[in-house]
Order: sequence, then structure tokens, then C-alpha cells
Amino acid sequence: MKALILGFVIIAIAVMTVLPAGLNWAEDVLTFLRGSLPVLAGFIGLVMIFTGVSDIKDRSAAKKEKDEVMKN
Repeated sequence: MKALILGFVIIAIAVMTVLPAGLNWAEDVLTFLRGSLPVLAGFIGLVMIFTGVSDIKDRSAAKKEKDEVMKN
């Protein structure tokens, strides 16, 4: 229950910092998001490439194992 309440408090503080009546950090937040999105997209792309390579290796190993079982 404490974590739920603390989560709502943190979200409320985050929203207050962006509002004009609060700290008015909306431009700073948008600048940060614009700068971090290409980096995040790059990391996501790398993870997807590694996942794809791993999937290809797994399929190749499974096919070899299946062929080996069929020979015996």
C-alpha cells in the first residue's frame, strides 16, 4: 500500500513540474525527450538485432538436431 501511495505522489510531483503553474519545466522535459529518443531507438534496435541473430542460431541448431535424429 505504501508503494502505491508513493507512486501516486511521485506521478503528481512529475505532473506539477511540467505544468505552467508549477515549475514550468515543460520545455526542458521535451528537450530531454527529443535528445533521448534517438539513443533509446538505437538501443532497442541493437536488442532486436541480437534477438534475431539468437533466433537464427537456435533454429539452425534445432534443424541440425532434427536432421541428426532422422539419420539415426
